[in-house]
Amino acid sequence: MLTRLYISNIVLIEKLNLEFGGGLNVLTGETGAGKSILLDALSLALGARSDTGLVRHGCDTATVIAEFDETNSELRNILDENVIDFDGSLILRRTLSSDGKSRAWVNDVPVSIKTLKQIGDTLVEIHGQFANHALLNPIMHRGALDTFGKTNNTKYNELLEKVRVNYNKYHAAEKRLHDLEQMLEKSASEREFLEHNVRELETLNVKLGEEDELAAKRTIMMNAEKDAAILSEAIAALNSRGESIDSQIFSVAHILQRIKTEPNPYSKQIDALYDAAQIISDVTEQLSPTDVDVENLDAVEERLFAIRAAARKHRVSADELPAKLEQMSAELNAIENSDSELKKVSAELQQLKSAFDSSATELNAERKAVAKELRSRILKELPDLKLGGADFMVDITPASPSIAGCDDVVFMIKTNPGMPFAPLHRAASGGELARFMLALRVVLANNDGAYTFVFDEIDTGISGATASAVGQRLNRLAETAQTLVITHSAQVAGFADKHFKISKTTQNESTTTNVVEINGDDRINEIARIISGTQITPESLATAKTLIK
Repeated sequence: MLTRLYISNIVLIEKLNLEFGGGLNVLTGETGAGKSILLDALSLALGARSDTGLVRHGCDTATVIAEFDETNSELRNILDENVIDFDGSLILRRTLSSDGKSRAWVNDVPVSIKTLKQIGDTLVEIHGQFANHALLNPIMHRGALDTFGKTNNTKYNELLEKVRVNYNKYHAAEKRLHDLEQMLEKSASEREFLEHNVRELETLNVKLGEEDELAAKRTIMMNAEKDAAILSEAIAALNSRGESIDSQIFSVAHILQRIKTEPNPYSKQIDALYDAAQIISDVTEQLSPTDVDVENLDAVEERLFAIRAAARKHRVSADELPAKLEQMSAELNAIENSDSELKKVSAELQQLKSAFDSSATELNAERKAVAKELRSRILKELPDLKLGGADFMVDITPASPSIAGCDDVVFMIKTNPGMPFAPLHRAASGGELARFMLALRVVLANNDGAYTFVFDEIDTGISGATASAVGQRLNRLAETAQTLVITHSAQVAGFADKHFKISKTTQNESTTTNVVEINGDDRINEIARIISGTQITPESLATAKTLIK
């Protein structure tokens, strides 16, 4: 609901701060007082295209602020997308410079004019010269019809939900089938590739941690091989003269023992030689190769190379090769079983499509019945609104499957007998269309998301009973949604919950538009002025009192 409208330096308005209420808000004033300027300003705040001609003469910048105190689900989504907080008050601000630059904010967050218009369209629907009413957009007609159906048919909502669920299941199965068919298209080359690689990895049969184990074993074997070479060299050095050195030392010791002198002067040396010979014999025994199987080094290196080559080929680590084998085996299995899976998904798709088609057909029948009821109710409203020659129908035609069924819905009207029906958005503008839209809105009872309706020119070319009928319907609409009306009709003004008077004053060659809320005698006098003109008569005053509800 629009709670406040602040306007600064817009054409004839120097500064204006209006507070609106729920129900029916009526604005009246003499011709040329500036009523259309209010719509210009409000439209600007809602994201309408800017015009530098709106900036008051002699001013650099014009500002409009529109404040609202309610949101709806569509608006919440837009606010979330633009990271705009809502704490119970939504403030739309628009500035327009005399050089043509325009800027916009929502709750002090800078936004594009496009975003401002998206937000504005969810809050206000204007019927008049600057119309932005949602129902002129055929895209909105199916939703409006369904909303009417849910309001007047208890099973309608269940049917809409049934269609939505069936479509989602059908659409999901359709996607699965599409994905499966795509996989089959490339399965021949992929099958050959997978079979080769699965066979290769199965033959290789890599175990988790095997690379590290082989690398460690390879290091041990390489060290053992080097050690054996060094030991062999040492043994060769000891045996360099063809006879082992320990044998030579033993021989020397035996020779020295044959000395006859007692005691043998070389007895200590002889003992040392025997000890040295024993030590050399022991060392020689220990210089034999270890128990490491160096002959298997080539096999270990070959295995390690094969594992690492496979890891590089599949762009994974060696420890991930078993998982890669499992993955490719599953893909190969899926391809091998794809024929049966294709048949299974195809059969499931047919069942789900049949269920969706059945529910969509049922919804189509209900829509046609609801469309007849909507037409009947609207036609009852038209004669009192001086639209007795007009007609309305709902055109329901086949459409592509969606969560809303298989129907396109367009509201069609003709304003005079003998004329063909035409889509609502192609109808003539002005008071005639505004009254028709009023009838449509009253019947739809504002259940499709808009909170504020603005009507201009709705009383064009009518008076008396017709004007009273318009006022009554505006009053009915205002019971469910805030309604603003700019009117020249005393009958319409009489239904106001809040009445604003628009006037124009000229001082020092400067003209200014003012708007004030009026009550009591001021309101009676204003309605009397509408009735009798500038000369207010006792009769017009009496009539004014009668008209005020």
